[in-house]
Amino acid sequence: MKSDDRLLAFGNQLIEVHLWLREELAELREGVDAYFAGGARLRELRTHCLTFCSALTRHHTGEDDGAFPQVAERFPELRPVLEELRRDHRLVDDSLRRLEVLVAELDQETDPAEVRREVDSLAALMETHFVYEEKRIVSALNALNVPGWDRSTPAFLLTDDAED
Repeated sequence: MKSDDRLLAFGNQLIEVHLWLREELAELREGVDAYFAGGARLRELRTHCLTFCSALTRHHTGEDDGAFPQVAERFPELRPVLEELRRDHRLVDDSLRRLEVLVAELDQETDPAEVRREVDSLAALMETHFVYEEKRIVSALNALNVPGWDRSTPAFLLTDDAED
């Protein structure tokens, strides 16, 4: 794929990654519900939680370290938006850490409502963040032509389904 003839612009790819992350969180929520209903194995639930948390962290770290500096350089007027998105990343990261601890310590004595509250909180944070990000920077990402991004998918656009 030539960089000047991308099949899918970076901003559109971002939207696809967000959709994938939403689906992964929905699967995690289903796994939590299934565990408390006696139908999911704890090890699989913990593995999925770690995989999801790692993917979301990689996505946000890739944005902070790779995408946002490129956007800020080309579109300096978006710097306040990018800083707000970075603040969101820290809130999401805090929620991810709480969720990881809850799932790591999970047993049948755990209050299901506490785990579900954290999953719901994370889902709300993610949704608000994703919608805002998509409205504010997708066009800028679509306009970017970053050397190397056409040869090696940047971290913020990776999914566990389609890594380099």
